[in-house]
Amino acid sequence: MRASLLQIAVNPAESPASRRLRVADLVREQSGADLVVLPELWPVGAFAYQSFEDEAEPLEGPTHQAMAEAARDAGVWLHAGSIVERDAGGLLYNTSLVFTPGGERAAAYRKIHRFGFDKGEAVLMAAGDDLVTVDLPGTTLGLATCYDLRFPELFRGLTDAGARVLVVPAGWPERRRAHWTLLAQARAVENQAYVLACGSAGTHAGVQQAAHSIVVDPWGEVLAEAGADEEVLTADIDPALVARTRKQFPALKDRRLGLAPPR
Repeated sequence: MRASLLQIAVNPAESPASRRLRVADLVREQSGADLVVLPELWPVGAFAYQSFEDEAEPLEGPTHQAMAEAARDAGVWLHAGSIVERDAGGLLYNTSLVFTPGGERAAAYRKIHRFGFDKGEAVLMAAGDDLVTVDLPGTTLGLATCYDLRFPELFRGLTDAGARVLVVPAGWPERRRAHWTLLAQARAVENQAYVLACGSAGTHAGVQQAAHSIVVDPWGEVLAEAGADEEVLTADIDPALVARTRKQFPALKDRRLGLAPPR
């Protein structure tokens, strides 16, 4: 399976509408890939909190339409990163969208862990409640977003739900880039799964982005890593390696659940 991670640069001088058109064309250029992944909140910028209200869109809004068409034109599975979704009741969510090669929406995932420590995203957006997986030919994706990467129980839940490839779009800050790489490798090792972590480049509301998108195999080996600028990172992954790894080193079967709390 060939995966292409599109590390999009979010430049505040470029309007969200213009960026949608540009990114849709970039997706179309990946027609030889099986899976294409975009970053978190690339239409507006993950730290552009002041723009969330104005740029929020319904689930099937302009980004959904543009990405569905691009996936169909390229004939790829597309994890379209995330958008600021406004639901029918007016609540905002950080919502990821996945499309089939035919342009149909296969899944939507509302980010569970919101970043900000009682400000920013944490107060502007509602939290999702559901673990989401997507079945592709030959493998299953588990969906998470950015700050979710710090919560291993979410990824273990995705693994228990059948995920073999963990996909993490992000708008991760440069000042914590070491954590980005470390946590991506940790989630791969502990779940014996691939991790495709796609970050954004550029600066969002004065916050320099970490970029350095990364593809990690089930043993924690880095197969490919991007640089600091906008880039298409492509790697070939072997879904069968997940089963082989879990058979060769069957650590998951030794889990002990339901332990009593300390006295």
